[in-house]
Amino acid sequence: MKNFILVTIFLLLTIKTFVQPQELPRYMTDEEKQLMKTYRPPVFESGFFSPPTKPVRTIAEWEELEGIIITWTSYQSILRQIVDYAQEEGLVYIVCSDSNSVKSYLTNWNIPLYNLKFIVTNFNSIWVRDYGPWCVYSDIADSMYIIDWIYNRPRPADDLIPAVFAARQNLPLYQMTQPPYDLVATGGNFMTDGFSKGFSSKLILNENQGKTEAQIDSLMKMFMGITPYIKMDVLPFDVIHHIDMHMKLLDEETLLVGQYPTGVSDGPQIELNLRYVLNNFQSVYGRPFRVVRIPMPPDALGRYPSSGGDYRTYTNSIIINKTVIVPTYDPQYDTTALRIYREAMPGYNIVGINCNQIITALGAIHCITKEIGTREPIFISHARITSTANMDGDYEVKAFVKTRTGVSNAYLHWSVDTSQGFNSVLMKQIAADTFRAFIPRQTLNSKVFYYISATANSGKTVRKPLTSPKGAYSFVVDSVTPVDEISSPKDFALYQNYPNPFSAQGVSASGGNPTTTISWQSPISGWQTIKLYNSLGEEIETIADGYFEAGKHSTFYIINSTLPSGAYFYQLKIVDSSNGSLIYVDTKKMIYLK
Repeated sequence: MKNFILVTIFLLLTIKTFVQPQELPRYMTDEEKQLMKTYRPPVFESGFFSPPTKPVRTIAEWEELEGIIITWTSYQSILRQIVDYAQEEGLVYIVCSDSNSVKSYLTNWNIPLYNLKFIVTNFNSIWVRDYGPWCVYSDIADSMYIIDWIYNRPRPADDLIPAVFAARQNLPLYQMTQPPYDLVATGGNFMTDGFSKGFSSKLILNENQGKTEAQIDSLMKMFMGITPYIKMDVLPFDVIHHIDMHMKLLDEETLLVGQYPTGVSDGPQIELNLRYVLNNFQSVYGRPFRVVRIPMPPDALGRYPSSGGDYRTYTNSIIINKTVIVPTYDPQYDTTALRIYREAMPGYNIVGINCNQIITALGAIHCITKEIGTREPIFISHARITSTANMDGDYEVKAFVKTRTGVSNAYLHWSVDTSQGFNSVLMKQIAADTFRAFIPRQTLNSKVFYYISATANSGKTVRKPLTSPKGAYSFVVDSVTPVDEISSPKDFALYQNYPNPFSAQGVSASGGNPTTTISWQSPISGWQTIKLYNSLGEEIETIADGYFEAGKHSTFYIINSTLPSGAYFYQLKIVDSSNGSLIYVDTKKMIYLK
């Protein structure tokens, strides 16, 4: 332990001799590249160095937050604006060396100090997105834990921030810093749908070359509840290979994707990556992801990154409860970008902060902020109504609701004229965590608005969407289908994978890895699991694990190419959420050929 501490002190002193903290860019400096060759991450003595014993779920950016965390150093004109907007929505934790100087600076700019908390400690840089704490919940919506990765920069003071935050907030700390559970990663290169899907560039593979992809996937499953872990090829011109520079999840089914003019800069590779995701993965509700395009603007001289221009991006935004802070650069491009955000995220307060100063260091708003989850989450899962084509009679609205203290009640609110308010219907609990209500049948072409609210036994209430009623879901009554034409499955089924056998010689969008598709159906909604076993009955990995609506589902499965040829078995289990009993299990055999 002493050696780790001595290394930490040495690195801190070394870094401070060649560059001041506020000058460190998001990319690795030449001096840091040399330090990284012998860098050993610092150790925080308290906390756990093994995975949580309970299943965990990583929070999504659009969930209810307690607030955000920032590091007060360089680019203070941007930081003060973030503080001003963010403290309207929650707490702002400020990592700093002197809280009084921060307060004085904010006061001089007429920014109130009513929702701030200060963490006075050492730090190396402003890029808290990359080294800050990850918040996960046990059992979907129970206790909050802090997860800490090894920061992919030799910046030991930054690397300790998650541990310092966990200790100050008295939160359990799980450190992925020591073998065999060590993982080098960066926050700007990760996003999640709030259920189990995770997204990164293949930088995560390049920076953990001592581990196989299957080992990395296993670590993300154990510590963060991520499966599948989707990885896309790195881009040619983005330097740092962080996906937050060109992509963002706006909700569990919507991808905001940066778009260059045809054939320009990173545009072709972004399109290939997007095609890979859309062709091989679906949202948690078994539907195609909705894609919203947003321009990647040129710099002030009209240049794109491939021609030496700044890597200007609008996807590098932060969602703080009902406010979205977007980086801006030039009014002629900003106007379009902000309009796209407002159309894609109804009900949110969309604001911009000029980021021309900081983007030269390859970062913007998202890079210098990090979400902090609420201590008492109310998790609401609902597959929004997008069409009435397969509905007859009243429109069913179902929701999975989970809280730590239990659900007191859940309501469905609907309207065809929001100026007259919303009708409220008490949702009936049809299983332990599942609630249902109906919107009365409406005339053809009517536009229906609706949202869900749930109240915990503690008295706390949360809405879905969070910005309701202003940002309520909506759908248009487009048709009425006779009952005999409706198709929800009536039976459980696990289907044979296709192709089977499947081979490592096949070419796929994932780069030649052996792939196959597994499909199943269920007449009920709930949490469903598919696991892979070898011929000895030993568990290999989890293929699918999450909440699925009633219906037919498919998953595009990529087998670990290091596994030997032979017979494998995949097993579907469906549990009755009302009592926890196993109500369906089936197993199929698959053949893998190298």
